[in-house]
Amino acid sequence: MARSRISGIFAVLLLLSLLFAPLANAQATRLSIATGGTGGVYFPYGGALANLLSSELEDTEVTAEVTSASVDNMYLIESQDADIAFVLGDTAWDATQANEPFENEINGVALAALYDNFTQIVVRGDAGIASVADLAGMRVSVGSPGSGTEVIANRMLEVSGIDPESGIEVERLGVAESADAIRDGNIDAFFWSGGLPTAAITDLGATPNLEISILPHGELAEPLGEAYGDFYNTATIPAETYPGQTEDVEVVVVPNVLVVNGEMDEELAYNILRVMFDGQAELAAAHPAANELSLEYATQNSPIPFHPGAIRYFEEQGVTPGGTPEATPEEG
Repeated sequence: MARSRISGIFAVLLLLSLLFAPLANAQATRLSIATGGTGGVYFPYGGALANLLSSELEDTEVTAEVTSASVDNMYLIESQDADIAFVLGDTAWDATQANEPFENEINGVALAALYDNFTQIVVRGDAGIASVADLAGMRVSVGSPGSGTEVIANRMLEVSGIDPESGIEVERLGVAESADAIRDGNIDAFFWSGGLPTAAITDLGATPNLEISILPHGELAEPLGEAYGDFYNTATIPAETYPGQTEDVEVVVVPNVLVVNGEMDEELAYNILRVMFDGQAELAAAHPAANELSLEYATQNSPIPFHPGAIRYFEEQGVTPGGTPEATPEEG
């Protein structure tokens, strides 16, 4: 009798273990966002996006990873070591077309265009630099290896008649390291492609007894477009964006694109966009670049095709990628 009762208890325990095994074994979906260096915009924007997605997507944990930015991020998308990546539009296009520095086509597609990256060339006030051509022979950081900044810096130097390898004393530093180097007198100028404002440049501009300026170079947009493709426009960095900046500065801009692998699940891609647009205020609280997120910008400024999940989301909002939002009928 006792043995029968014990057997019954074991049977109940076995049944319970089978019933609850799926719950015990269930694991949260883990996603990784490839961003950039800690001194730029990608990292705080990506960190805020990771927190937002983690809180709003059921059973999903999302982390933001520090990377060398655009070029490396496209490789991470191809290998699927990252699920989402911030990438400059020209780099995203090059990756999907197997243009240099990419040897093979990368299966990257867009969720949305996010905001314009401003190409910011920061120079020491005492270096006598008034144009990109004046960088010849100077000590210049062109950005981290594997970054979109390095790509556009090299292209700007080339269209200005400067060999990026032999025409300058080249350094390859991230924005935070570049700011430190100019502060310490180790370089004369550095390139940075990022949103406004960039924290590392703000901190640099506030350094006592150090004068810096942002070099205007909007005239390079046309030769860049002729040489490399129709990705380059101009925009103005408004006066007072950075400490000591008293005038507007016209510079070259490139759109930023949120990129995923073409094999991402359609429902997941759809939900990432839904959460982003619903939580835009939370993203903007982390960095003002997120204020630029809009249906019109998101759908008109990507140089690469959109993921099917993104297309479904945008069409439900009344906009087709490449088009403009439908007018909402007035009430009454």
